[in-house]
Amino acid sequence: MKAFSIRLAGASLMALAAAACTTTGIGTGQVVGQNVGATFTWTESGGTHGMMVAQLSDGQVFRGPFFQITSESVADYDPLWNGWGPGFGWGGGWGGHMWGWGWGGWGAWGPSMQTITNYSGQVLANLQGPGGFMRCDFRLMRPSYGMAGGGAGTCQLPTGTIINAQFPPGRGY
Repeated sequence: MKAFSIRLAGASLMALAAAACTTTGIGTGQVVGQNVGATFTWTESGGTHGMMVAQLSDGQVFRGPFFQITSESVADYDPLWNGWGPGFGWGGGWGGHMWGWGWGGWGAWGPSMQTITNYSGQVLANLQGPGGFMRCDFRLMRPSYGMAGGGAGTCQLPTGTIINAQFPPGRGY
């Protein structure tokens, strides 16, 4: 019985962890110059992409992927540490003992290379529906939170008609 309880608890934790990686939300839209509304539902399955469904009040449904535009850069701060290694300036430590651990005794203060994600705040979507594709371009209010941070933008129907859309920030944003 105890083994079953442990397995059940483990399965529950795994389900919670999987759910934590997925974020969902709803937005609304209005077709410019017409009495047609739209409801957008989205599911973000990674930090910067997911699936979106747009349902127009006239019955048309469009679905497809969305992507948040980001760039990744590698920050190399090695030049900042020139002269700070063993035997140079402060890096020699006190009485022949190194400060800290790791590179030249500086540990976390030592040189590092890391990847940095730069969020543009732009989300593009290509949703397929009756008669072709709906193209969308949104600007996020809080880009590092993705769609959950809220935003607004426009979508263009296959006929060229424009929909103004808005996505309120999720709870806690």
